[in-house]
Amino acid sequence: MSEEKKIVCPDCNGKKEIEGTCVCDSEWRGSQVGEDWEDCHCTPTIPCPTCNGTGYVDAE
Repeated sequence: MSEEKKIVCPDCNGKKEIEGTCVCDSEWRGSQVGEDWEDCHCTPTIPCPTCNGTGYVDAE
């Protein structure tokens, strides 16, 4: 019987998710929320597409 070896996912470094990033700049205005302007644009945290949120990939 062969045992499958797993290695830490190279894209998320075993964290299971890829953190979102935020870019903030007061020189340009992003989106207006009510009376206020939102200066930051953020991407959401997503499950890692390489390891499907497990943190590990099969070694080949």
